[in-house]
Amino acid sequence: MSPTVTAALAAAGLTLTWGVLSHNRFVRLGQHLRDSWAGIDVELKRRHDLIPNLVNVVQGYTAHERGVLERVVELRSRAAADHPSREQLARDETKLMRAMKELFAVVEGYPQLKADRHFLELQDELAITEDRIAAARRFYNGNVRDFTVLRDSFPSSLIARLFGFKDKDPGYFELTADAERVVPRL
Repeated sequence: MSPTVTAALAAAGLTLTWGVLSHNRFVRLGQHLRDSWAGIDVELKRRHDLIPNLVNVVQGYTAHERGVLERVVELRSRAAADHPSREQLARDETKLMRAMKELFAVVEGYPQLKADRHFLELQDELAITEDRIAAARRFYNGNVRDFTVLRDSFPSSLIARLFGFKDKDPGYFELTADAERVVPRL
């Protein structure tokens, strides 16, 4: 076999190996995206399960704050429902967190509620859940960043286009700044 043929076969073999490795990296990052999104989903469900309990405790103390409580319950139901996109979920979660801020503002006017053991336990659970959601969001958004950089960088963009990864846009999961931190620490 001539040196030219050997060099061509070696180049083809290296190109094929690079292509397979790049494809597998896309597949691996896609799985990381699904796994990290599942982490966010679990924590959001945990938050959605805590909110009705918190509303019930607050409701026992604040009979004339019905509007705020009903709004929180309505927005919690909307946020817990299926969403066509992560952007819509983020919008609903932002609205829910703003309503939760209103709820905690109401609580400030009821010292006996702020001292209630059950309320404090729920508030602590919600604070822990908020921290876990923030960590899961950072992890997910880091995976989105890695996937996007790989997808848009040359020469891996060629593999992305060839196998349809170019069409996938996982999108960051972000809330507005005023909805980031809701649960006050008493």
